[in-house]
Amino acid sequence: MTKQKSPDKNLQNVAKDLDRNSVNSHNAQQLQQQVNDHRHQDALNHDGN
Repeated sequence: MTKQKSPDKNLQNVAKDLDRNSVNSHNAQQLQQQVNDHRHQDALNHDGN
């Protein structure tokens, strides 16, 4: 196995998501939509077609 030189990016993202506290359900929905938008844009950017 290879030695990991830097912290796991997935774990960093999970920790960052857990640090976010939503004020109410609307704010929670807005935060989740922002995450979804970033993931969608990332998928579009990596689409090779």
